[in-house]
Amino acid sequence: MPFEFAALRHIDLGLLYVASEWAVRIGALVYVPQRRPPSAARAWLLLIFFLPWLGVLLYLLIGRAYMPRRRFRIQKQIFELVRRLAPRHASFETTIAHAVSPELVPALRLADRLSEFPVTGGNRFVLLPHYDPAIADVIAHVDAARKYVHMLFYIFEDDDVGRAVCDALVRAAQRGLAVRVLMDAVGSRDGLSGLGPRLRAAGAEVTAVMPLRLWGPNAARFDLRNHRKIVIVDGECAFFGSQNIVSAHANRGLVNEEMLVRARGPIVRQLHAVLLGDRYLETGTLPPESDDLTPAPPNESGYGLAQVVPSGPGYNEGTAEALMVALMYGARSKVVLTSPYVIPSEAFLSAMCNTARRGVAVELIVDAESNKPLVQLAQQSFYDAMLRAGISIRRHHGSFLHAKHLSVDDDVALIGSSNFDIRSFALNAEVSVLICDRAVVADLRRVQEEYLRNCDQVTREERARLPLPRRALENLARLTDSLL
Repeated sequence: MPFEFAALRHIDLGLLYVASEWAVRIGALVYVPQRRPPSAARAWLLLIFFLPWLGVLLYLLIGRAYMPRRRFRIQKQIFELVRRLAPRHASFETTIAHAVSPELVPALRLADRLSEFPVTGGNRFVLLPHYDPAIADVIAHVDAARKYVHMLFYIFEDDDVGRAVCDALVRAAQRGLAVRVLMDAVGSRDGLSGLGPRLRAAGAEVTAVMPLRLWGPNAARFDLRNHRKIVIVDGECAFFGSQNIVSAHANRGLVNEEMLVRARGPIVRQLHAVLLGDRYLETGTLPPESDDLTPAPPNESGYGLAQVVPSGPGYNEGTAEALMVALMYGARSKVVLTSPYVIPSEAFLSAMCNTARRGVAVELIVDAESNKPLVQLAQQSFYDAMLRAGISIRRHHGSFLHAKHLSVDDDVALIGSSNFDIRSFALNAEVSVLICDRAVVADLRRVQEEYLRNCDQVTREERARLPLPRRALENLARLTDSLL
């Protein structure tokens, strides 16, 4: 009898487990597809159907792009603040009409409606595509600061580069300047623990952005990160782009190549507002330096037209992606896209391919060697469709090209922190700057031509010779596109 009872209990537990797996699968069919692109839903459902309990655990951790309601309430307050600090004026159409081709006006009108910031003129930009000189330029401006220095970085590493920038910030704080440094809680964990105490001891404010919390009022998906890179000096000068505060040799065996941009003009206020908004999300306060954000008269100069385009949870969904898609559809002659990670959505891939099909030269510059092999495999699975449409895919050798930018014709450039993948478009907090200045676009073209000198071309013949196991790996990696 005891044996029979134990056997019965064993069978019941087994049936219960199988029933629970089917309950998870059925529940996933109902819940996962809600407010989610079909491709993302398919990826999660595939994982959950094969590994129900592991899949649902991963889904609960990283499958939902949710943030605490408190953060959304604060984000709404930030938007209201931005609207007061950056009021819109009625001359958008007139200003833009003189700066770009008529075909691109709809894309810029979309940017005007998606972004909290208006297009403003009178800005000046200097491209800094060389790694060490760019860091040296940031340090020089920190050393020359008179009032304050504010920084926001995804990675602020405790290495030679991080310590050199930290030294400059300590010197600034010791001169009596207001120094405020925001570091992503995950990307900059070493900087927060290794450099944070020294900065605080010198009088600087150090804030961990989006700290990890699994429960409570600020709990959020742990892989939602602040991926922005912004420096503000005295409210007069700003730096933005792809470059973190970390050694160029941080990726073993790879040397990073970046794109940092130094800016002056009204665009500095917009970048500063983004940085202070992120600080407000963590502290609930605005520092005295926010007085520099007082509204300035609208600048309708015909040069240096630019607009800050922030994106991520809490902003209009898919802001950066929607703008890039619209810009590609407005292109007349040439589009050049540069990014280390390219996992396009269906809309983004269609825009690339259809732009090429209608006779526009579309060039995609990617890395020959990546620091994320799974991402690179998934990325390469899209190459066949791109090549059939006539897109030129160039593999960059000699460095890890981490720059992220897009140029359209001779009219427009979009430079920032956003990769061309789902993570950047939907999950991470990113910032890009839309620049409508032909001199800046020409400068960016020269940088892109320098990239191309170190590139070879992906061909259809090469892809046709791809071994079946390699192609299978790419396609399997592609199934995880919504998880990368």
